[in-house]
Amino acid sequence: MNTLKLIVGLLMFVLSFDGKQTNNDKKWEQIYSVIKNMEEPSFANKEFDIIDFGAVADGKTLSTEAINKTIETCNKQGGGKVIVTGGVFLTGAVHLKSNVNLVVEKGATLKFSTNPKDYLPLVQTRWEGNDCYNYSPLIYANNQTNIAITGEGTIDGQADAEHWWPWKGFRRRGDTVEPKPSQLDPEGRPLLTKWDNTNTPLLERKMGEGHYLRPQLINFIFCKNVKIENVTLLNSPFWVIHPLLSENIIVRGVTINSHGPNSDGCDPESCKNVLIEDCVFDTGDDCIALKSGRNFDGRRANVPIENVLIRNCIMKDGHGGVVMGSEISAGCKNIFAENCEMSSPNLERAIRIKTNNHRGGVTDGVYIRNLKVGQVREAVAKINCSYDPREGQGEFPPMVKNVYVSNVTSQKSEYGLSLMGIKGENCVENIWISDSRFSGVESGNKIDFVKKLNLNNLYINGEKTTY
Repeated sequence: MNTLKLIVGLLMFVLSFDGKQTNNDKKWEQIYSVIKNMEEPSFANKEFDIIDFGAVADGKTLSTEAINKTIETCNKQGGGKVIVTGGVFLTGAVHLKSNVNLVVEKGATLKFSTNPKDYLPLVQTRWEGNDCYNYSPLIYANNQTNIAITGEGTIDGQADAEHWWPWKGFRRRGDTVEPKPSQLDPEGRPLLTKWDNTNTPLLERKMGEGHYLRPQLINFIFCKNVKIENVTLLNSPFWVIHPLLSENIIVRGVTINSHGPNSDGCDPESCKNVLIEDCVFDTGDDCIALKSGRNFDGRRANVPIENVLIRNCIMKDGHGGVVMGSEISAGCKNIFAENCEMSSPNLERAIRIKTNNHRGGVTDGVYIRNLKVGQVREAVAKINCSYDPREGQGEFPPMVKNVYVSNVTSQKSEYGLSLMGIKGENCVENIWISDSRFSGVESGNKIDFVKKLNLNNLYINGEKTTY
């Protein structure tokens, strides 16, 4: 009788695993179909050179008005290409319009002013997941369709230790130097948090001067059919690429090098249908971070991040390679990543899901395969449901479920897996790690408060691992 039970149990396990594998294959087919059917931007065969509208390629003359006039003219004449060529152009905020492809050609540089006044008036955006009006992002679009930034040139935010980045507010215990104004001041990030908690109307949430919230390099909000391709992006004040509440986003062949605080490479937030491929990330924060709003603001809008495919990317420095969170309150679903390379002594994790019981939200359906990891500082894969304990205890337990990781190799890390739920909460369940080998692991796995963890052909330092 016991033998019969054992046989039945083994058969059920095999069938459940095969069913899971077949279901995963179908999920991959579905995301390929979604991406294939996305409408890629296309443009009229007309060119508008910013020099013809008064832009000066000397790197000193502010050409904001000329560049935006070129974009507006292109838009009014049915669209086409706005050409940046032949030198270095200094500019303030650039606002894209429908049916315009901003082409920064090889050898050309758009260099952005470090004067905050060049990013006024305020525009609608989100800052770390909370709704507000803030300085204009360096390149911005609101409620536009069929737009692009392409070319093989360079877009330089010019942020550094003297400009923008100090607003982060590095205040260390024992500092004797009077800290400069920063986002840590009561009128900065703390005020935005208060507005979120008290449901303050958006029109009353005016940041900008005196509040020290840095602008994104590129931010599109309420846009559709967007492409960013082949450009090099440098030295962002804050997040580098931030599509927000938008649909059909392609980020392809982009090189990002920005090592400032919060220099996330690409942060699609509350977006649907996103392709990120063939990119290189070398950042001061997460390489790719998928988001859907922070706390009450995220729950009020209730727009998840969904249908994302990440493939053929290289991740160098950063806090995480492929990350979900922490601003994930509206949920995260149908996330796929494959065929990426990640390696740096300064890359902390390859795969990361971070949230807490202030965020809430459900992360459901994460499919990751074929990753080649050289070394990461902490863990190959990490789920943390108590991210940033400084926020204290909240009332909105998160949920992370149905995560499938397969065919991942790693050569060096402190932990293989670091999977941490919350005591007393059923918030991490149905996690599958299969057909993977993690070598050079110093401290094994760290796992707590996880339900239905399935390890199948996972080898840690050459030894098959079970749970």
